[in-house]
Amino acid sequence: MAGPVFDQVLIGGRWVPAAGGTYPVVNPATEEIAGHAPACSVAQAEAAASAARDAFERGPWRTMSGGERAALLRTAAERFQGEMDGLVELTIAETGAVRAVAEAQQVRAVAGRLLRAAELATAPLEQGVPPRETGRSLAAGVIVREPVGVVACITPFNFPMTNCAGKIGPALACGNTVVVKPSPVDPLGVAELCRIVDAVLPPGVVNFVNGEGAEIGEALVRSPDVDMISFTGSTAVGRRIKEAAAGRMKRTVLELGGKSANIIFADCDVDRAFASAMSVWTFHSGQICIAGTRVLIEEPLYEPFTRRLAASGPTLRIGDPREPGVVVGPLVSAAQRTRVERFITRGREEGATLACGGRRPPHLSRGYYVEPTLFTDARNDMTIAREEIFGPVITAIPFRDEAEAIALANESDYGLYGYVWTGDAARGLRVAHAVRTGTMQINGSPLNPDAPFGGYKLSGVGRVGGQWALGAYSELKYIGWTTP
Repeated sequence: MAGPVFDQVLIGGRWVPAAGGTYPVVNPATEEIAGHAPACSVAQAEAAASAARDAFERGPWRTMSGGERAALLRTAAERFQGEMDGLVELTIAETGAVRAVAEAQQVRAVAGRLLRAAELATAPLEQGVPPRETGRSLAAGVIVREPVGVVACITPFNFPMTNCAGKIGPALACGNTVVVKPSPVDPLGVAELCRIVDAVLPPGVVNFVNGEGAEIGEALVRSPDVDMISFTGSTAVGRRIKEAAAGRMKRTVLELGGKSANIIFADCDVDRAFASAMSVWTFHSGQICIAGTRVLIEEPLYEPFTRRLAASGPTLRIGDPREPGVVVGPLVSAAQRTRVERFITRGREEGATLACGGRRPPHLSRGYYVEPTLFTDARNDMTIAREEIFGPVITAIPFRDEAEAIALANESDYGLYGYVWTGDAARGLRVAHAVRTGTMQINGSPLNPDAPFGGYKLSGVGRVGGQWALGAYSELKYIGWTTP
């Protein structure tokens, strides 16, 4: 039996056998078995939510000081750091991430997020409100930040451990308890993360459930013991979660799809803008919500820029992510490859020009690979420009001037991320302000972990990141009094 076997789920501080046994997790690069994951029952998911409720109401976590919670979260981060080498190999095997991505964004980033959560745990819990005169007396008060309660953390397949840490970290920092439900495609690293964190925290603060079908996540969304849903994934699933949570007015933080515009003006640093466009292919094979998959290029630059892209795509080494020099790995599953291939077919049917790629690499007989793909002569109303593909596919669209670039960028149901490249700083700021999206990067500004992150429109609800996560995972209470 290849790979690690996880046949248990974590409920109330105890690892118990999964009611449905296990199922195989497939290595997307080889189609061999990377390990086995637990398949719990709906009853076990409900029991995990109940255990988290009990730990929240009766356990010590909620009433600990921020400093005490911070110390335990730092310990969890340190223990995770001690196991990172083995977790990199596991991550490559189950996600298909190339080594550089697996090391930096998939594993090392987890420890960083846990450490940042420890810092958040020490944020002030109270803020005084200046007294106001009301007739013959003074009204004074204090604003208190309190935990929401039980948070169901439902995580995606593209960055499973990193996304999980980004949810449980601030949730725990605020004093909540959590139930973690990862994607069934690659849950092994998340199980390890929960094992490490659970070993440090009081019983029931962290719970872990998993299963192949949608019913496990649905049970958590419906559970009366769950106060909040933190979900990252498709807009279609996010919409269903929002509808299901509405009945009990549950708090939701939804990080959903994106179809981000990468706006490239002719006066930009072309080489840097080109590297940005190429990242759709090389950064986890385009399986990233912030990818600038709609490349909007000013007309004078459009032909030479797309010609260069078309020539560069076939030169990228695609293959097993464990091999040195490979920069494009597989898609995470056969189902994801089929989805990407359907979009490629649709792009050709709608009249876009397939400038490079679009096939399964002929030299790779196994693995869920798709060549780096570029569509030119595309319009903004085509399916490949409207819907999130989540694969190594770029849609290149020309624009005439700044006004048209802004209009094309905003003509989307999504608004998660965006990029603008220009040598005119004032124009960069004008465009960044005008595009309706949660984040805009001008000329490749680095990611800022303390910035708010989230989307407009169908890209989600709520903001996380740095101190903004405190608002997402806590309630505000006002306590007032009157003095004569």
